[in-house]
Amino acid sequence: MKTKRILKILLFLLIAILLKNNISAQNFEDLDESPHDITYYRKSRVAPPLVKVIYGRPQRNGKEVFGNIVAYGKLWKTGANEATEVKFYQDILFGGVQVSAGTYVLLTIPGEKEWEVILSSNVDVWGAFQYNPLFDVAKISVSSCKAEELEVFSIAFKEKKNSIQMVLAWDSTRVKIPIMKLKNKELYAKL
Repeated sequence: MKTKRILKILLFLLIAILLKNNISAQNFEDLDESPHDITYYRKSRVAPPLVKVIYGRPQRNGKEVFGNIVAYGKLWKTGANEATEVKFYQDILFGGVQVSAGTYVLLTIPGEKEWEVILSSNVDVWGAFQYNPLFDVAKISVSSCKAEELEVFSIAFKEKKNSIQMVLAWDSTRVKIPIMKLKNKELYAKL
């Protein structure tokens, strides 16, 4: 009778120890090769944002990017891993197309001299695999140009006269997407 009781206690302790190890063991993934980043456009550090972009930042690792790693004429997720998301905090003109405040996926079709830039309302997707043109909110064409080489894909904002530009940059390619904010259906003269 005593041995049964001791066996039950030992069995209970063994199960408790095994469960504790399973509960506290974590399976953390290694650091992603293309970490995510966030960039904002705001008039000043204390001003509310106009645009926020969350995107993956692939590296070129010494290779030519466009026409090689990223094919010309093919849909690209415009970054790495999760689809790049753009949040507009108010209604804007995106390359001349009126877009309501909200969150969108940014996709591109790179070309040697001109890119198609797409805003899609189909959000929370991985890459460009779930792209459906029925969800397009805006589709514009913009020129690309050459600049100094950049190892890691980056998105930044640049003020230009009556608008801002969302600049996509990687390798020696730059794409500038014009954005203007709307207020009461009139454009601000300056940002």
